[in-house]
Amino acid sequence: MTTKESTRSDQDLRERVAAIVGLIRDNAVRAERERRIPDEVVEALSSSGLHRMCVPRRYGGYQTGATAQAELMTMIAEACGSTAWVEAIYIAGARIVALFPDEAQDEVFATPDVRVAGVFNTTVTATPADDGYVINGRSPFNTGCLHAHWDTLITTTAPVDGRPPELLWVLVPMSDLEILDDWNVTGLVGTGSNTAVAHDLFVPAHRVLPVVPTLAEGRFRSEANAHDPYYRAALVPYLCALTCATFLGMANAALAEFTERIHRRGITYTDHRAQHEAPITHFQLAEATMKTACAEHLTNHTARLSEADESGSTPYAVRDRVRARATMGYVARTAKEAVDIVSSASGGSSLRTTAPMQRISRDIHALNLHALISPTTNLELLGRTLAGLSPTTPFL
Repeated sequence: MTTKESTRSDQDLRERVAAIVGLIRDNAVRAERERRIPDEVVEALSSSGLHRMCVPRRYGGYQTGATAQAELMTMIAEACGSTAWVEAIYIAGARIVALFPDEAQDEVFATPDVRVAGVFNTTVTATPADDGYVINGRSPFNTGCLHAHWDTLITTTAPVDGRPPELLWVLVPMSDLEILDDWNVTGLVGTGSNTAVAHDLFVPAHRVLPVVPTLAEGRFRSEANAHDPYYRAALVPYLCALTCATFLGMANAALAEFTERIHRRGITYTDHRAQHEAPITHFQLAEATMKTACAEHLTNHTARLSEADESGSTPYAVRDRVRARATMGYVARTAKEAVDIVSSASGGSSLRTTAPMQRISRDIHALNLHALISPTTNLELLGRTLAGLSPTTPFL
């Protein structure tokens, strides 16, 4: 543990990320081929300081604002969607750990630039034991598990004395979990989001955090961070801002690829020898640009609101949390629509595995399927609250 506070500026982080964007882009095809982020990319990102953005300052962290984080996430997603999604998980993982008891934070943040993976599924069970819990079960879609030091799992307890099951976050060393080699998918292939399995694994009480009080009521177990507005800010809207930025980056990348591509190809079986001269191309380019601009506006808006919450100046009400979920879903859908427009207009040669367009298209379609992101689910949730009904989920 260190008490030295960081003075690294947002601009310094931008410059560090800008310096490795080329490395990330150059390894995007390799990441997909190997079904994991290459080690040298992970190390470069760790060295940049990104994994310290949500770490408390008393451990040498930066407590970087949501707006700067979203900007950096957009930059990474422009280079590789898989890498960006892994980074989003690692960055958010540190913020979740900061809500755990201070003893757990001492363990995790003792590792400089620690990488914390995690998922929001509830497929692992927790059974009370002396001063802790024993957990069992599979945790699929465990993004970042291949390079993480720690994992945050949401577990479900069995009903006790008529009380309903409880959702608990548990924090475990990744080395204590079995990692299956089962990430055989068509999108976000490079994330290596394999299944992590817990076999009768004991988790001490100081590495356990109730989910519902933490998310819905802002009650968490860290004493050192209990009165810090940065950590008292609503967690899920912050996650929405990071996720929106990931979608925006992928849409930006597709738009840039298309804009460059139309100057070096024609439209087969037509008189258009240069695609950029065709009126249909002008319409496609304009529509995709406007959809991406819409995604950018909503991403920036969500990040600014989250940052205001982090400062304590504008706390999130329930309706604002619901709207953040809906905005995330809307950005996901709008960004995907922008990519669909330029992808469908890119011709058969864009199907080559070395062509960025086909990978971006598959990645953005895959992320739209994430249960917490699902545009239809989140719009339904917003409509329900607008109609005067209570939300149907604690994940707000």
